[in-house]
This record gives sequence, structure tokens and C-alpha cells, in this order.
Amino acid sequence: MRTESSNKTDGVQIHQTRILPDFLQSGNLKYVKLASQLNPNDIHQIWLQLHYNLVSVIIFTIVIFGSTVYIMARPRSIFLVDYSCYRPPSHLQFKFQRFMENSKLIGVFDESSLEFKRKIFERSGIGEETYAPEALHFVPPRPSMAKAREEAEQVMFGALDNLFANTNVKAKDIVSNLNRKYPKTMSSSPTNKADGVQIHQSRILPDFLQSVNLKYVKLGYHYLVSHLLTLCLVPLMTMIIVQASQLNPNDIHQLWLQLQYNLVSVVIFSTIVVFGSTVYIMTRPRSIYLVDYSCYRPPSHLQAPFHRFMEHSKLTGDFDESSLEFQRKILERSGIGEETYVPEAMHFIPPRPSMAKAREEAEQVMFGALDNLFANTKVKAKDIGILVVNCSLFNPTPSLSAMIVNKYKLRGNVKSFNLGGMGCSAGVIAIDLAKDMLQLHRNTYAVVVSTENITQNWYFGNKKSMLIPNCLFRVGGAAVLLSNKAFDKQRAKYKLVHVVRTHCGADDKAFRCVYQEQDDVGKTGVSLSKDLMAIAGGALKTNITTMGPLVLPISEQLLFFSTLVAKKLFNAKKKPYIPDFKLAFDHFCIHAGGRAVIDELEKNLQLLPVHVEASRMTLHRFGNTSSSSIWYELAYTEAKGRIRKRNRVWQIAFGSGFKCNSAVWEALRNVKPSANSPWEDCIHKYPVQIAA
Repeated sequence: MRTESSNKTDGVQIHQTRILPDFLQSGNLKYVKLASQLNPNDIHQIWLQLHYNLVSVIIFTIVIFGSTVYIMARPRSIFLVDYSCYRPPSHLQFKFQRFMENSKLIGVFDESSLEFKRKIFERSGIGEETYAPEALHFVPPRPSMAKAREEAEQVMFGALDNLFANTNVKAKDIVSNLNRKYPKTMSSSPTNKADGVQIHQSRILPDFLQSVNLKYVKLGYHYLVSHLLTLCLVPLMTMIIVQASQLNPNDIHQLWLQLQYNLVSVVIFSTIVVFGSTVYIMTRPRSIYLVDYSCYRPPSHLQAPFHRFMEHSKLTGDFDESSLEFQRKILERSGIGEETYVPEAMHFIPPRPSMAKAREEAEQVMFGALDNLFANTKVKAKDIGILVVNCSLFNPTPSLSAMIVNKYKLRGNVKSFNLGGMGCSAGVIAIDLAKDMLQLHRNTYAVVVSTENITQNWYFGNKKSMLIPNCLFRVGGAAVLLSNKAFDKQRAKYKLVHVVRTHCGADDKAFRCVYQEQDDVGKTGVSLSKDLMAIAGGALKTNITTMGPLVLPISEQLLFFSTLVAKKLFNAKKKPYIPDFKLAFDHFCIHAGGRAVIDELEKNLQLLPVHVEASRMTLHRFGNTSSSSIWYELAYTEAKGRIRKRNRVWQIAFGSGFKCNSAVWEALRNVKPSANSPWEDCIHKYPVQIAA
């Protein structure tokens, strides 16, 4: 279509002829109607403005970019749907008179203390209708582990029951929503109280890869699909770049001429590119780098050879002959060596467990690991923005994380967390928490400290299920430095690839299989259930089934998934295909919880002896150091010089609750052991032959 226009300016006749695109053929009817009302001069002026003014396109692109950034970056609104405060029953009210009377009758407080308490009550502003736990209403009081659990359950469950009733929210919805975004769970006790899937166990660890649940495979694929935007955009951008590289100058010139006459195409294309690129950049997870880590090595005078362990156990006078013989057999068959460490308080006769000694043990382990970590990385304590500490059985006030903040004078806005009671798998939980925090806070360091405290948790009784931890658990701890700074990639050892967490606390047997309690005579310890191996097998099955779609090669996934679906749909008797996890991982760091667990995992995952060597040797040299054992194992593999660039490491740990958690790391270079490695002066002795 050819258009001519004439305009008289100062008597001069100007004729202009232009070829215009037939854009009205594909226009919206309302725009056609609007255009029909314009005279030729108006149309000509609009065309000149659009043809020669790309500023409008640039401004529009900037507006789209700014709007997208604002929408993606603005914080989400957090709504408090409702809350519930627990109100104890009236029979727990503790009036002043009864309080003072009970305090006097128990015979612990002198007259000065009683008078002091009376004055505090009168001046504190506390009324006559406050509540005290049931155990303190007796004379004498009856404090115990069981009563403390009972108080905690009454308060937590009372508040939660009322909250769920008022909001009509189901407990399953909370757990499900947590699992959809991150593989997290609520604390063990509320999880256990909620209705859950029952796990049926036998006492022998099942061949858990022979029977897997389809929902956990689906969950793994859900995690995979959650990154679908990235997986789709990368090939698309690659195709566009390839096609663009094949254009010759004439093609580019023709494309430019076409875009000159079609502003709508330019605007749409710019909008799509800018919006898509912005969304991708702002939603992709930040890479988390493991800069370095340090494992604490106790001094040699804390070593506890078998003969000394048994001699001291006998001299304490707390164990009968049957218990002593039981401990001797456990030591001989557990896979633990003669050079493991116990805290200083246990080397005295009689032992001297106390709060002061427990703090001393915690400080030696945590500060020893952190001092070495800071020395190796040259990172200043003031640069740490996130601190996560996990210790299951020792939770003083102030917390362990506060002890670290005080020792190293960390900055006032440090985000600190203290995880307690979460068992031997808490090290991976701490890594997951640090990862989530690093996704929120740019350009910062996170330190994770994993340890356990033995001083106040040694069992001095004769219940055999509670004697096992005495024989297995030893002093140890690790400090890990994580970073989300891009320039740290050059010096970091590993990049975090995946974290998968599994919680079986909804099952009663799983919840109680590792349980801190008091025995019949009131002595506190951790009891290990006979169902522990079977429960561990169920948790491991769930965890690795979820992990499979994330890490296994496509060929393994297709074989595994097809046989699984065939079995579910057609009731086929053929056993499911067992994936070869050796194709997904180069190194395995299995929690050194005990010899039997390592043996069964080696068998069921069809691993070679070299794959479980790090776990066996860590158990032999350092014992079960709880949540830090997976770091001693990684240090062993590094000391052997086995980790090469792009190797993948699978850390898998399990513990009370019952929980099984996995972390996958990718080596960024050929990794060498750091200075003052725990294996520095003994790696040449390993591996050693462990007696059957």
C-alpha cells in the first residue's frame, strides 16, 4: 500500500512517499476503528514519531525491567492467621502461701533463702493464680525426665490442638507445605503426635531397595521439576544464540528493516526478553560454596583404650558384672579402635560430670575447630553473618551459639541458631538451614558447627539398651565455612548440589527408637531400641528414593521407574530394578553410627569396600562423633588424595526423631587436605584390618 501526503509550509509543496507495512490486516477491531478517525496528517505525524524515536522502546524496556525487579524483590507479606496460648488447668495454680509452705517443707532452703523468696514474690508483681508444673506440687517435688516430657507435651499439644481447632488447618497441611518448598519437617514431638504413615519393621535391616514407595519417587521428581524454568530457558537461549550466529549481514539488515516498521514486534520481543531474563536471574538459587572445614582432634591424653575403659567402668562401682561383660563385647564387635577419645571428666575415678566440665568440653571442641578453620581460610570472625550450631544433648543457657559469639566477638547483627535434640543427622540439617539463610542474605559467610557433648550424658546404670552409647560415642566436632560470594568459587573446595531430608517421627516406633529417658532407678541415658536397624532402613529407603531422580543418570532413572510402575500397575512379581548409585556418586560418607549399619548399607547399595572405607576407618579411629562423623570421613577421603575435580560426594546421616538426611557436594578442584587435618599424622596407617 502506497501513501502520499502533502503539506504546505511557507508556500512550499512537499511530497513524501513511503511504503508502510500492512499492519491493519492483523490488528484488533477497536484499534482499526480508532485509526479510521484519524486524518492523513495525524497518521503521518504518528508514523514519523514511531519510526525515528526508539527512545519510547528503551523507556518501555526499562519500565518492564524495573517493574519485574520490584515485583520479584519485594518481600512477601506474612500474615498471622491466628495464635493460641496454653492455659494450664486450675489445679496447677500455685498461690504464695502454698509456694512458701512447700518450699519450707522440702527442707532444702534455709531461713535466709525462704525470706528472700518471700520478698521477691511480694515485690515482683506476680499474682496468686500463676501455674507451676505438676511435679513441683508434691512434697518432696518429683522432677524427672518423664515429668519434664509430660509438661512439654501438655503445653505444646494443648496450644497446638486449640490452634488447629480455631483455624481448621490440618497438621498434614503444614508438613506437606514445608516439604513442597524445602524438604523440612516440624520438630519430632508434634510430628509424632500428628497422624502419619505407619512403618512396619523387622529387627533386621530390610533390603529396602527391593520395595520402594511410589510417592517418594514422585517427590523426588517434584524437586527436579521445581527447577524446570532453568532447564527450559537454558536450551532455549542456546538455540537462539546458535540461530543468531548463523545470520549473515544481509539477514541482519533485513531483520532490522522489518523491525523498523513493526514497533509492536520490538516491544513484545523486548518485553519477553527483559521479563524472562530478569525472572530467571532473580529466582535462580545462589550457588553455595564450601570454602573449607575443620575437624577437632582431641589431645592424646584423652584417649581411652579398651583396657582403661573397662578398668574405669569397673572401679566406678556403678555397673554389675553383666553390664561390664556387655560393654566389653560391644567394644570388641563395634568396629571402634583403641585411640578414640572421651572427655576429661570421665578419666577421673569416680567420674566428675558437671555443668562446668560440660561447658569446658564444648569450648575445647568448638573453639578448637573454629580456631583452625579461621587460620586456614584467613576469614575474620567479624565477616561471619550466619552461625548455626547443633548439639543434641547439651543445651545450656546462654546457648552454645552465644558462647561462640562471645568468644570471637561476632558482629551484633549475626544471624545465630542453636539446634538441640535433633540427633546424629543434625549436621545436614544445620547445612540446610545455613543454605536457606545464604539464599536470603547476599555476599556473606555462614559457619556451621556440629558437635556432641558426652560429659553430662554418660550413663551410670545397668540397662543394656542404654549402655550402648557409652561404648560408641566419643569426643569430636567440626566447623564448616560456607559462602555465597561468587569470587569464593576460586578457592572453595566444594559446591552444595542437593539436600534431601526425611522425617519418620509420625510413627511411634520410629519416634521412640532413640530416646533419652531415666531407667527404673532414675539414672538418665539414651536408650536404643531393638527396632533401630529396621527403622533406619525405612528412613534410608525413603530418603534415597527421593534422592534418586535428582542425581541418577537418565538411563538409571528410566530402568528404575519403568520396573517400579510395572510392579505397581500389573502386580508383577519381578523385583524392582536396583539403581546403581555408584554412577551418581564418586565418594560416600555414611554416618559412622556403628559397624552393623555400615555393613548393611554396603550390602544393600551394592557398594565396594573402598566406598565405605572412610566410614569404617572414621569409626575405628574416632568412634561415633555423632553429627560431625561425616566430616571426619570427608577429611579421610581428602587425606587419601582421592577427590578430583567434578567428583560428587554423598553425605548421609540418620538420628533420633527418626530422621535421615542427605547432602550432595561437587568438588570444584582436585582437593587436598587442609592444614592440621585430623588424619595428618596417621593416614599412612590406614586402612587397617578390622577384626570380625
